[in-house]
Amino acid sequence: MKSIHVVEPSLPLAWEKAVIACWREGESFPTEYDKPGDPASRDVTALIHVTDPFAEPRIHRAFPGGLEDLEKYRAEVVYGVHDHWIDPAAGKWEYTYHERLSAYDVPGVGVFDQLAGLIAKLKQVPHTRRAQAVTWQVWNDMNIDDPACLQRLWFRISEGRLHLNAHIRSNDAFKAAFMNMYAFTELQSMVAAELGIEPGHYMHIADSFHIYGSYFQEFEGFLKTVESRDEADRLFSTDFARDIFVEGCDAMLAENDMPEDKKALVRRRKSELGHT
Repeated sequence: MKSIHVVEPSLPLAWEKAVIACWREGESFPTEYDKPGDPASRDVTALIHVTDPFAEPRIHRAFPGGLEDLEKYRAEVVYGVHDHWIDPAAGKWEYTYHERLSAYDVPGVGVFDQLAGLIAKLKQVPHTRRAQAVTWQVWNDMNIDDPACLQRLWFRISEGRLHLNAHIRSNDAFKAAFMNMYAFTELQSMVAAELGIEPGHYMHIADSFHIYGSYFQEFEGFLKTVESRDEADRLFSTDFARDIFVEGCDAMLAENDMPEDKKALVRRRKSELGHT
């Protein structure tokens, strides 16, 4: 196995540097999702250390996916706006990260909210090493079609700030990692606010940080974009994205099946973005 260690102040540049390192240094591996004729993936173990994850500009222009989709994914992870789509018996989603992180139905205990539990622990013992939330269900996830990639979130307070280590089993470096990193840091910010402190460093630890062979042609286009544009032309600020984030909120509010309590959270988010 090969590994990379990236340390950068900002979220988008940390992702950019890591995904390029994966491309250049990655080992070839087949995957369970390859189609006939697909090249082997490029794969490394990655430690991506972002020292100022909320520094602006905070968004990479060339991440695959639009800003509206980024807002929707944030809402799924932080608010659980699509937890009601979980219904594996009906061929729908097996789980969401929000559902796995927020609540476990524990035999003999009842429903236990992991995030609420770790916040309470950090308030009680700010120097604790036990403030984590886990997703992997070993009795279930070994054999389902789309097992959880995120494994656990580990929070720690140091020098008055809340730091987060996100441990991820399998991470699509090009197509998914930036959105993962962005949403997990938004969750970090939410937990920090509950504690009344500022968010600190973010570490993204991926056992398999990979670029699928089927994406190679598209990734070469990404490389050309990075090589041909100055840093300022590769990044978006949150202020630039604000109106498109609002469009993402409006799209979610137009979903007829979304529960009202989740719509209330989206409306609050829209208000925070400066729109009513």
